[in-house]
Amino acid sequence: MIRLSVNVNKVATLRNARGGDLPRVREAAEVAIAAGCHGITVHPRPDERHIRFADVEELAGWLPVEFNIEGFPAEPWLRLVERVRPAQATLVPDPPDVLTSNAGWRFGEVDRVWLREIVARLHEAGCRVSLFVDPVPAEAEAAPSVGADRVELYTEEYARAFPTPDRDAVFARYRETAERALAVGLGLNAGHDLDLENLPFLARHLPGLQEVSIGHALISDALYRGLAPTVKAYLAALSGG
Repeated sequence: MIRLSVNVNKVATLRNARGGDLPRVREAAEVAIAAGCHGITVHPRPDERHIRFADVEELAGWLPVEFNIEGFPAEPWLRLVERVRPAQATLVPDPPDVLTSNAGWRFGEVDRVWLREIVARLHEAGCRVSLFVDPVPAEAEAAPSVGADRVELYTEEYARAFPTPDRDAVFARYRETAERALAVGLGLNAGHDLDLENLPFLARHLPGLQEVSIGHALISDALYRGLAPTVKAYLAALSGG
């Protein structure tokens, strides 16, 4: 079974656009969980332009499913994760001002000693650690060198290619990267721009896929379908329905 973690960042974006507390992030998470999702994902950024650190604390206090906190491991983010102790911490190499995640870790360029220390610190807090990576087999092979438990494949390129004749050629890189990750003992997640159109093919053909985290498309679909029916539709897409 491939697990679905619903990213509720966009709920917070809508709330913050008006001020106040509507829509409520916790209530959205409750609806998604009641509809059957397996986890909740958030990606707090330094400017708190969507999910706020206070939202993370509130969610962590009651969530009955796995909590996945994504982000760049700057010190405030790390202290937050150490306080709330989510099941999974997903490290993303985002600069502070980036609109959305747009690249994976490049282990030939990053300070591996620093990253290894970060991963060890998160392990001490009881977190499973996943690293956001591009569909590059060598990057997946390098992830264990810093102590990662999983990698999350950055799927924007796949999503862009899906409706074009390039789909199979692009997907071949994802398959090879997944196979390399599995060969070196890593778990496999995926996320970014996944939707009801491209998700079934990914779920059927990407070997070893354990979890997807989906926010933008799912919350967008929920505007038309309703949140609970949308979560159920994504669960069906993951299971081949």
